[in-house]
Amino acid sequence: MHNAVSRPVGVTVTVPARLHLGFLDLNGGLGRRFGGVGVAISDLKTEIAIRQAQRSEVSGPHSERVGEYLRTMQQALGLVGEHSLHVAVAVPAHAGFGSGTQLALAVAAGLRRLHDLPLDVEADALRLGRGARSGLGIGLFHRGGLVVDGGLGNEARPAPIISHLRFPEHWRVLLVLDPNRRGIHGPDEGKTFAALPPMPAADAAHICRLILMQALPAVVEHDLFRFGAAIKELQMRLGEYFAPVQGGSRFTSGDVAAVLDALDGAGAHGVGQSSWGPTGFAFAPSAEDADRLVRIARGHPMSRGLDIRVCAGLNHGAEILAHARESGR
Repeated sequence: MHNAVSRPVGVTVTVPARLHLGFLDLNGGLGRRFGGVGVAISDLKTEIAIRQAQRSEVSGPHSERVGEYLRTMQQALGLVGEHSLHVAVAVPAHAGFGSGTQLALAVAAGLRRLHDLPLDVEADALRLGRGARSGLGIGLFHRGGLVVDGGLGNEARPAPIISHLRFPEHWRVLLVLDPNRRGIHGPDEGKTFAALPPMPAADAAHICRLILMQALPAVVEHDLFRFGAAIKELQMRLGEYFAPVQGGSRFTSGDVAAVLDALDGAGAHGVGQSSWGPTGFAFAPSAEDADRLVRIARGHPMSRGLDIRVCAGLNHGAEILAHARESGR
């Protein structure tokens, strides 16, 4: 994260989108539940600009939600005065990218930097109602890359980040977005988890072993074949667990599922769905191979209406840029 100038007149905060590659423990028998694996990605981002102003103003996408975050943080920090906040860019909401957490943490960090206050990402996440299940967005805000969170215990604090690795920069991530569908979110997410039985302990244990003994070493050794095999199996087991609340399917979007199946058959690695979807993903060993796979995906008969793109892993977290003098938005 980059802090440039003390006591700025304005601050811009840019937060990368994240992919949620899967939960680790949906059994909870050891005292912690959920846990997860996620990666920060390029191209998709949330960006806000904030400054002090004569009157309060919030503009851009998700302005109502952002206004609530701003008011909550002003009250928590005891700040007086008015602020102008503009959401310049926001990733699609309820698509599996962690948009709500990015917006919340961007507002909190921008307000703190504007008033020359130290960052307190974990505490602000709790203040703003984020990190109730996953600590990935908080961990990726700090440093990007690929992170693992250790799940929620009984304490009222975000899940701890227990692993942080650089994501191989030559690997590519294929995204398959369905703008016509939304993943489960908000209160419905809590109701959905409550309706599901605990995952069998043996299945949760196997998933943890896949991540610890296969996926993470493969990232360090730049072995996409083994990394992809671990993520694919993780996704298959989780997809079967969640299928009863996803219309009997491992995927929220049937069109995304069809395109991912074609990519899997064409040699893509680690196909899956980010969080509740509908966004699907797959991995390629290089930009050239990603281009080949994108052509296959876009040529699929079910790809009409889908947004298919290539990005990379991002090995830095949020960027916080302070401005010494006013500039136009």
